[in-house]
Amino acid sequence: MTEIDLMKKIFPDAAAGSGVDTMYADCLKLTKDMVAVPSQNATSGERDIGDFIYQYIKKIPYFKKHPEQVMAVPLKNDPLGRRNILALLIGEKDDCKDTVILHGHTDTVGVEDFGSLKDCAFDCDRLAARLLEIQDQLPMEVREDLLSGDYLFGRGSSDMKSGDAVHMTVLARLCEQPQRLRGNVLVSFNPVEESLHTGFIEAVDVLLKLKEKYRLNYLFAINNDYICGMYPGDETRYVYTGSVGKLLPCFYIRGKETHVGQAFEGVDACRIGAELVRLMNLNCDMCDGYKGEFPAPPTVLQMRDLKPYYSVQTPISAFLYFNYMVHNKSVSEIFDGLKALAQKAANHVLSEMDERYRRYCEMVGIAAAEQKASIHVMEYRDIYHLAQKHYSGDLDGLILQIARISIKDCADKRETALKIVERLFELSQIKEPTIILFFATPHCPHNTLKDEVPEEKALADDIAALIARFGAENGENYKLMHFFPSLTDSSYLKIDDDDASIQALKENFPVQELLYPVPYEKIRDLNIPGLNYGAFGKDAHKWTERVKMSYSFGKLPKLIIETIKTYLM
Repeated sequence: MTEIDLMKKIFPDAAAGSGVDTMYADCLKLTKDMVAVPSQNATSGERDIGDFIYQYIKKIPYFKKHPEQVMAVPLKNDPLGRRNILALLIGEKDDCKDTVILHGHTDTVGVEDFGSLKDCAFDCDRLAARLLEIQDQLPMEVREDLLSGDYLFGRGSSDMKSGDAVHMTVLARLCEQPQRLRGNVLVSFNPVEESLHTGFIEAVDVLLKLKEKYRLNYLFAINNDYICGMYPGDETRYVYTGSVGKLLPCFYIRGKETHVGQAFEGVDACRIGAELVRLMNLNCDMCDGYKGEFPAPPTVLQMRDLKPYYSVQTPISAFLYFNYMVHNKSVSEIFDGLKALAQKAANHVLSEMDERYRRYCEMVGIAAAEQKASIHVMEYRDIYHLAQKHYSGDLDGLILQIARISIKDCADKRETALKIVERLFELSQIKEPTIILFFATPHCPHNTLKDEVPEEKALADDIAALIARFGAENGENYKLMHFFPSLTDSSYLKIDDDDASIQALKENFPVQELLYPVPYEKIRDLNIPGLNYGAFGKDAHKWTERVKMSYSFGKLPKLIIETIKTYLM
């Protein structure tokens, strides 16, 4: 293969002729154009990519005739001016209100991981050319994918601007013949997915307003977040019927201080934290399964003592929190399990301390005194009620004041929750070593099409039959799964937790209404099944991020159109 042939292979649009599938070409060009708009999470680029999508949709002839059906909805009190972009295509075949939602997030992670290639992370063609220059230094699989000419590299190419581009291209095609649609298609493009899901959470209100205004009947939503193989060499195209949930359980640990010269007279908060990490981190026994599917086990995200400076006093307090993914368990079940684990950690630490103390006494030839230490395990709501008994003022007002000052100081939201717990502990007048368990930002509800719910199982069976038929016709192997394995905006379409479970969460989540207001009741009112089709890619959140073009631009758009034909034509 000559160098010119290789370049044509890697830059397929540069060699495109009249025989090229125009939908493929449109998806490819749109993806490149969108990657070229840097939209890292928590930057003004998130506003810019929203503007790009808004302008694209407004130029579609259908929406030139119906401009009121294109919406740019600002996020509340957002200093970056970010907006949710929505557009409603109303079918003209009859007055059917059935509606399919196509949605995706528009932000990306940063580009620090690109190193010396950082300057071309948003330019797919330049990046490919640079990668060709260093191809011998690339991992084998990355090099093979590059030279195949079937992968597009760049930040956001896979996660998930290719998916957005496919939705936009599908929308444009459907707009050419609205008279063929017996229902409606609503697209929603949302910022802030890579951190707090703020965009989609606020879009819930918009979905409800549109439902009321146009009397829409939402059938389901199709997210196009990236899909990937589950093991090396896996080319299966997974379709998901739900979203994994996420909790952030936090542990505030109060020990008993002492001088290091009398170390056995105290209780080291850090040692308790270390034991919690030992018992919980990557503990597969804690994976919450449903129908043979399991999320990743709990993973520690932060652990530290709270000493502000060096001293020879042992650490009196520590703080740690975990990522905890959920498929089916209620919050109450998980909380009970975490309390039991915390008590197990406490008991082990005390037992170990006693054993080591007695060993030390033998070494130095002194009699061991009886050890009377104990460690209590409490919930946030317990410490709240105890503080309420000892505080004569407005405790809720005090908590809000602490939170607002912390937020004004731009503290991490988990730090704000910690400050509240620390203050309540002081007010409670507890003197014994204690572990306080609570939740913090964010919370992603879990949902799926449950086999136990007849109408949900029927929809899952229909989608399974559809993708099997499409796969057979297009040479692809599809597999239907219950849970998209990564965190996703689709968590906010439907909630499987019952009211008691949500109430248990709220009672143990300091000022959730201020730090992470999730409109649970509104989401329950929507109750929209959330599917995920997705562009096929590799290495999301890595500098080798890339999307497979032959599938993502060639077959995925057709699958989405086939789905819409099945339900709306």
